[in-house]
Amino acid sequence: MNVLTNQAITPEHNHPIVGDRVIEGDGTSQNDWKNWQGLQNLPRLNIAKSFPPHQRVCIFAPHPDDEVLGCGGMLQQLAANGNPIVVVCVTNGEQSHPNSQIYPPQKLNIIRPQESLAALEVLGVAHQVTSIALDLTDGDVFSQQAQFTKKLAAIVQPDDILVTTFMRDGHPDHEATGQVVAAFAKQHHLACYQVLIWAWHWAKPDDSRIPWHCAIRLDLTAEQLQRKTQAIECFASQITVDESTGNPPILSAQTIARISQPWEVYLYESHP
Repeated sequence: MNVLTNQAITPEHNHPIVGDRVIEGDGTSQNDWKNWQGLQNLPRLNIAKSFPPHQRVCIFAPHPDDEVLGCGGMLQQLAANGNPIVVVCVTNGEQSHPNSQIYPPQKLNIIRPQESLAALEVLGVAHQVTSIALDLTDGDVFSQQAQFTKKLAAIVQPDDILVTTFMRDGHPDHEATGQVVAAFAKQHHLACYQVLIWAWHWAKPDDSRIPWHCAIRLDLTAEQLQRKTQAIECFASQITVDESTGNPPILSAQTIARISQPWEVYLYESHP
């Protein structure tokens, strides 16, 4: 996950890609979401019923860590269900630390995929996951949509279930990933689930910018949540202060708390 930081953006001066879905400040608190009755009332996603064990599931992460932040619980439940899993990292997240001497792009290009593999081991799913790197440019997925779609066609099989970031998640790479994967799924009549990640930051309970009518909730056991939390700790580059620039961690304590809930929320619309 790479944070979109542009303090000059205001509601009156929307970002050209994400509009008013801007990631800045502390965001909506973990408690605000936890106490929202609407979240309790969401229909539940049952992996065993919705994901036949023979079907392959492709999870698309804009950056190495989004697959765990968004889908750490789902990954564990899919593995237990027997599904073959492909984790597709759209970029290597090499631009997460501008001007850093500790984490220059060429180093992040190697480190972040390694962190992802370590996290999958902690989740206990590595043996069932095939990892694929698309090597698109971090921070610039929007301008590479045609290339992205071409790469998709070479990876996705006719019976796959696709899981991607929300097409209005608030980070340009997340939104581009969601839009490309969802459009591909619709064109090829494939099931597609969009996971909320950065939306928890900028949105508020019952926010009209999120289509709650097609939201479903995946409940995690205490053990699954614990493994997910431990897996997030594998992304050292994202959770530590950059001593060379003085910049705070990419993933703040509030961000990690928001994403470390005993549930994950996906958006799903069935297509004929």
